[in-house]
Amino acid sequence: MAFALGGLPRMSVSKPPPLHPGQVRVPDPRTCPVRALESRAVIRNVPERGGWLEVVCGPMFCGKSEELIRRLRRAEIAGQRALIVKPRIDDRYDVAHVVSHAGAKMRAVGVDGSAEILGLAAGCQAVGIDEVQFLDAGIVEVVRRLTERGTRVVAAGLENDFRGQPFGAMPELLCLAEFVDKLQAVCHRCGGPATLTQRLVDGRPAPFSGETIQVGALDSYEARCRGCYEPGDALAVAV
Repeated sequence: MAFALGGLPRMSVSKPPPLHPGQVRVPDPRTCPVRALESRAVIRNVPERGGWLEVVCGPMFCGKSEELIRRLRRAEIAGQRALIVKPRIDDRYDVAHVVSHAGAKMRAVGVDGSAEILGLAAGCQAVGIDEVQFLDAGIVEVVRRLTERGTRVVAAGLENDFRGQPFGAMPELLCLAEFVDKLQAVCHRCGGPATLTQRLVDGRPAPFSGETIQVGALDSYEARCRGCYEPGDALAVAV
């Protein structure tokens, strides 16, 4: 027996047999090290000059308003002048506050149209817009002008209506945004990741011929995954 330094026996290492012509050696998975699958870290660089747009979207009950409140509250803590606006038609919980389904709230100003926002936002460094899908198409130009004058804009809303179609000005805002966060809810049926909003009438899927804008909460809507979502039985669309 051969001994290494220190008097310990030297471990013998068996060599693999030589390959014959045309043979290919296949690594043994029991002895080969396995490399862990790694993903690159997501890098979000805030613009050094000017403002920018952040869009928080997803189905109902995914926490969009809660995330909007969190970001604007952090801006206030940092000493920035912050403002939240919301469409006046959204009066589900409080006309003078943005209120999440979980109960988080922050003071907000109700507006009837996007044209009112520029004046309200004068002197603000951060502006939040809740339920942005309910506002008119002019919100795209308003957001553009706010960011051009150096304002950070956080817009939260549904990217799809109850039919699963693009909602209001959201497609353009998503294209304009520097940062997009698409949140998921929990499917009310199976508990999986929900990305769609199901409108209900007497517990059944609402017909697609209904109005696109209908303010409601758990009494009229559920979050559904793609597999549990049920289309309405009417194909006519009312805008």
